[in-house]
Amino acid sequence: MTAASIVGWAHTPFGKFDAETVEGLVVKVANEALADAGIAASDVDEIMLGHFNAGFSPQDFTASLVLQANPALRFKPTTRVENACATGSAAVHQGIRAIEAGAAKIVLVVGVEQMTRTPGPEIGKNLLKASYLPEDGDTVGGFAGVFGKIAQAYFQKYGDQSDALAMIAAKNHKNGVANPYAQMRKDFGFEFCRAESEKNPFVAGPLKRTDCSLVSDGAAALVLTDAETAKTMGKAVNIRATAHAQDFLPMSKRDILQFEGCTTAWQRALQKGGLQLSDLSFVETHDCFTVAELIEYEAMGLTPKGQGARAIMEGWTQKDGKLPVNPSGGLKAKGHPIGATGVSMHVMSAMQLTGQAPEGMQLKNAQLGGIFNMGGAAVANYVSILEPAK
Repeated sequence: MTAASIVGWAHTPFGKFDAETVEGLVVKVANEALADAGIAASDVDEIMLGHFNAGFSPQDFTASLVLQANPALRFKPTTRVENACATGSAAVHQGIRAIEAGAAKIVLVVGVEQMTRTPGPEIGKNLLKASYLPEDGDTVGGFAGVFGKIAQAYFQKYGDQSDALAMIAAKNHKNGVANPYAQMRKDFGFEFCRAESEKNPFVAGPLKRTDCSLVSDGAAALVLTDAETAKTMGKAVNIRATAHAQDFLPMSKRDILQFEGCTTAWQRALQKGGLQLSDLSFVETHDCFTVAELIEYEAMGLTPKGQGARAIMEGWTQKDGKLPVNPSGGLKAKGHPIGATGVSMHVMSAMQLTGQAPEGMQLKNAQLGGIFNMGGAAVANYVSILEPAK
């Protein structure tokens, strides 16, 4: 099997862009990623587009929008990939599979979403489509309501974790200050995140506004090739291992406090890579809500079940801790344009591993990066482990 490598990337700032379109965002990052890799459009063998949509974009059937970037992309095999909030990683993994199978030598992967033009109530309704509607369709507060229930159940089982959630929010917002692509570059501090206020009201259950990721527009792209070709390129990050574990959609069919699909994906990827969690230099994880990051500490094996708070309370996941988590600011600060998020995580990790992360965000001597991107409430679970090409 042929190993795959990332050899170029591009990333728009995430935020609210009234003058932008899905097409415009796609074209921008596609061209910038190819230029960054030093690859001609004519040399691309296959294209993957990650785009959730679910009502956010009036224009559906968006795969061919990537062809708008360059006439030389015409007639290239192009597929839109979708798996809820893990759509971006789903597209990246499909690109990796094409390289590994020898079906393509150069793959362009683009992730995009434009959410902010959609009215608030519709945003909640669109996102709730990533839950099991027969059970969760009437949830007040949309997807925040779903995770509010999860947080409530966690608190009931393990005690009030409001301090831990506020510390996670504060950490990620502080990290986001150094990320020029982040939607919110403001260090709110623990006290603001911990206290209910007019600017930080409760949204769902024990979750406050600072516990919830942002509604965002944005795009990211990367260029994949085989590891041999990558050696001739200007820079390269190798894909050490990937894993994807899909779980039942209804939460009633599983223990929602376990995130078992997340655990399974991490175990598979670490085993494939011949690694322990302690070998990783950092992790970019899916903090759509702070309680998700808390449970993910446990699911990835950083702490035993019910003890996720230790990881944040004892500073393990801070930028100078034993396993920095979300040095980019995560979804919490960076924003969460659904289809772009997983691609963004791979771009941010590749930057870290090549020493090209923005000043203040760059970790010292990062050698192995782990990525966890999740669709729904731990339904679609994708893990990637990256390392610099030697």
